[in-house]
Amino acid sequence: MPRPIDLGRRRLLQAGAAAGALIALHPFSARAAANQAHLRVMSTTDLHVHVFPYDYYADRPNDSMGLARTAALVEGIRAEATNAILVDNGDFLQGNPMGDYIAYERGMKEGDVHPVIKAMNVLGYACSTLGNHEFNYGLGFMDKVLAGANFPFVCANVARGKLAAEARADDLWLPPYVIVEAQVTDGAGEAHALKLGLIGFTPPQIMSWDKRHLEGNVETRDIVEAARAWVPQIREEGADLVIALAHTGIGSDAYAPMMENAAIPLAAVEGIDAIVTGHSHLDFPGSKYEGFGGLDVARGTISGKPGVMAGFWGSHMGLIDLMIEREGGQWRVVSATTEARPIYERVERKNVPLVESVAAVEEAAREDHEATLAYVRRPVGETSAPLHSYFALVADDPSVQIVSNAQTWYVEQMLAGSEHAGLPILSAAAPFKAGGRGGPEYYTEVETGPIAIKNVADLYLYPNTARAMLISGADVKEWLEMSAGIFNQVEPGAADAPLINPGFPSYNFDVIDGVSYRIDLSQPAKYDRDGAVVNPDASRIADLTFQGAPLDPEAKFVIATNNYRAGGGGNFPGVTEDKIIFVAPDTNRDVIVRYIVDQGTINPSADANWSFAPMAGTTVVFDTGPGGRKYAGSVEGVRIEDAGEGADGFARYRITL
Repeated sequence: MPRPIDLGRRRLLQAGAAAGALIALHPFSARAAANQAHLRVMSTTDLHVHVFPYDYYADRPNDSMGLARTAALVEGIRAEATNAILVDNGDFLQGNPMGDYIAYERGMKEGDVHPVIKAMNVLGYACSTLGNHEFNYGLGFMDKVLAGANFPFVCANVARGKLAAEARADDLWLPPYVIVEAQVTDGAGEAHALKLGLIGFTPPQIMSWDKRHLEGNVETRDIVEAARAWVPQIREEGADLVIALAHTGIGSDAYAPMMENAAIPLAAVEGIDAIVTGHSHLDFPGSKYEGFGGLDVARGTISGKPGVMAGFWGSHMGLIDLMIEREGGQWRVVSATTEARPIYERVERKNVPLVESVAAVEEAAREDHEATLAYVRRPVGETSAPLHSYFALVADDPSVQIVSNAQTWYVEQMLAGSEHAGLPILSAAAPFKAGGRGGPEYYTEVETGPIAIKNVADLYLYPNTARAMLISGADVKEWLEMSAGIFNQVEPGAADAPLINPGFPSYNFDVIDGVSYRIDLSQPAKYDRDGAVVNPDASRIADLTFQGAPLDPEAKFVIATNNYRAGGGGNFPGVTEDKIIFVAPDTNRDVIVRYIVDQGTINPSADANWSFAPMAGTTVVFDTGPGGRKYAGSVEGVRIEDAGEGADGFARYRITL
């Protein structure tokens, strides 16, 4: 049945936005004639429970996130358009400690309303679909959350039990679509009826990502296959326009069954007028998608249809502006523009907010926000050894070790039952807080004992997502050669030679866990900091072994890493996107938190799987934070001596090679 909606009634917050500033109408609203109307489709995606502009891991405000900030855009954006509707594209339920607090601590009783739903209800959403993260806490929990919404959820490719012989016969978990029966005002001020079909999709890979919750309960159908079946039915029921709420990324323009990132082939399905995408945590239209087949970045089209991707965590509001024209009793799109409008801008390496939070949205979730703060400040596990990064650049390090332990634990679970299950798993992790420009206090330090969720920010600074790649032994060798570029070449017999190249970023110093190796500092670096070969015959990586035997260059390994590295960050040789075999639905921070909760007590002691090759009569010096003095004597695999004071508040240490 069509769902009535009054587009004008949903201008809930417009007065607050318009009171202090003159709102300019979109050109479509300004020039629409009789029987023409401007319809604006506003969208959010990948909110991941970020209601407040607050980073719970770091336990401090963050101006780059939060639906309360995005809501301020809603106020003004509605005022720019004669007719506007707000939709969400999924992944709202999990992804920060507030989501985990509700799921694991407070729980959801019948009748409870989840804080992110409370916030969304304030804004008057017309519809949402399901992202892959909605399934993370189980189907029962998800259903309780959805029940608290004042708007419907749709999903056309998740069926109860087994899939039917054809898509329209599937017993779907949710309705595949909803038809919104709206009133739109044309350029002459006349009101007309508009039937707007909204259909939703989620990545079919949820069956792998949340196998423990979903296996035996649901099955997923290919996104494009489901669209080809259901879109004609939406049209048959009288929809004037069809908009796809597609929690799927922008990937290849060549269709393949069960694609995770199927936005381009989906948009090409006949009968779809516009597409809202997400999942990839990027923004479209935007320069990140230059050169993709099937896209027109300048026009903001996907397979020729207007499309948008609104970043993540509330960072952008997605806008699809449609000029529609009534002809023969039906509406059709005659022109369109798209935009991903940000809530902040980067100025001199800082986030500068472009809007302030909407108080009504924050108040809706205030109590849950305060409870989450208490949750992240409370211990969730214990560490049996200190976690610090003072010596992460000169020896195997506990702060890097715990990241590798967690990544290996996670990837092993995620690949269980796949074609790559059983392959040896390595893990690549780098120290993020390692002094440098951050100063002598810019180091990870968590004492032995209780560890809280917010401590994870100290271990893993960036909101990266986990990846797994299939690589060879030869790739491992070159990966390590690139990492070893952080060290200066040292002449044998040198006294107190500077060890660290300050121009090489610490986040590109990957330690690969699961193999053992030495770094020969007498050799020059093979690669420069940008990944260019500068000494093709150099070989710093020596005694490279796997399980006690020399590493076979032809051997195959799975390596756990992050989206930055797997996507080409750092320009590591041989690390190319075609080697990615698993794109995780989780951030590396979330992986570490889950690992700590699962283990209860973690043992982050480094296993000293790498060291420097001996060089008789040679010493090197490096600077680190003075806070490292209490740990210097316990570093595995290397003898570290105090060498006095360094520059700018750093302490200096010596290593005898």
